[in-house]
Amino acid sequence: MENIRTLILCVDRDDDIGFKAEITSPPLGREKCLETAQKLAIVDPEDSDVNAIFQGIKTYDELSEKGEDVYIAVIGGNHTNMLEGDRRIAHDLGKIVWDLEINECILVTDGAEDEFILPVIQSIVDVKSVQRVIVKQMPNLEGTYYIIRKLLDDPEIARTILVPVGLAMLLYAVTNLLGYPGIAVVIVVGVLGLYLLFKGYGVDDYFEIAIRSLHSSFIGGKFTFVAYITAIVIGIMGIIIGLTSLLEWYTADQGILFYILAFVYGSIGYFTASALITSIGKIIDVFLNEIQSLGRIIAIPFFVLAIGMIAYGASVYTLSISTDLEFPVLGVEGVKLILYTTIAGLLCAGIGIYLQRYVTRWTKRIALEKKSSNLSGS
Repeated sequence: MENIRTLILCVDRDDDIGFKAEITSPPLGREKCLETAQKLAIVDPEDSDVNAIFQGIKTYDELSEKGEDVYIAVIGGNHTNMLEGDRRIAHDLGKIVWDLEINECILVTDGAEDEFILPVIQSIVDVKSVQRVIVKQMPNLEGTYYIIRKLLDDPEIARTILVPVGLAMLLYAVTNLLGYPGIAVVIVVGVLGLYLLFKGYGVDDYFEIAIRSLHSSFIGGKFTFVAYITAIVIGIMGIIIGLTSLLEWYTADQGILFYILAFVYGSIGYFTASALITSIGKIIDVFLNEIQSLGRIIAIPFFVLAIGMIAYGASVYTLSISTDLEFPVLGVEGVKLILYTTIAGLLCAGIGIYLQRYVTRWTKRIALEKKSSNLSGS
């Protein structure tokens, strides 16, 4: 029967034994590993690698008493570069396995971070068991810490979590500095609410599509690129004017709907112009390059204009009926305005639908004529 040689392996992926205790990796054998644990414990008693090494020594003693052929080693990685550290661990482990003719391994780890190296170890030697050592007074703390840190290292997750929280904190600080502490909470809650709605309805995907379209337009030298840049500038102006309008008509006893419409009152013209420029730029590029798709987008400017007019009428009406404001539009005039803008918006949307049907038939006729000419020419 083949003699089974077992290696008790303690992995110190961030090389605390070398960085803190100045131990040359890898210490091999019970005495050297015990000396390593003692030196590291003196330098940093709170380091969890100390517990892992002592657990490895305990496991070594238990298997030795049973008469098994067992060895123990501590392998350190790199304190500053995980990639180089993992390569070093793989090299040192391979040398130990080759020199001692190791058949199997028992991995002793102090938490989630060291277990990331497990696939590398399994590619070199057969891992029969993994012993995870956690201080009893703080169960699962280190594993949770490394899971959170690993998640935040992911750029996608970091943007999703950190960007909205950072933006909300920044807006809160700015509004406080401007002397509007009462509205600071409203702005922060509003921004977070919009972000959650955007994520919930997938609006952020449309922004991602818009960014890709902007990039492809720039590469292709299309007119849409100029339209997008112009629209972004006008949209930023709209945000600034909208916030200015919100601060101008702000009163502490109004609801969240009033604050939203106060922002809309100042910004809707800029947002509408921005959307119109974007859609017109897209229509021009489609007309020049893929005219068969013109019918699908020709109505977009009309819908944008309709939404802008209705939103403007609603914002003026809301501000005009507020008794606490000296708004230039009175209540009756506000009612008339929202009525007129709603009718005009519906008419505009109707024109867009009619034009869409007409252009769709026109492009189909052009496609048929082109196809018939190609067939007759061949």
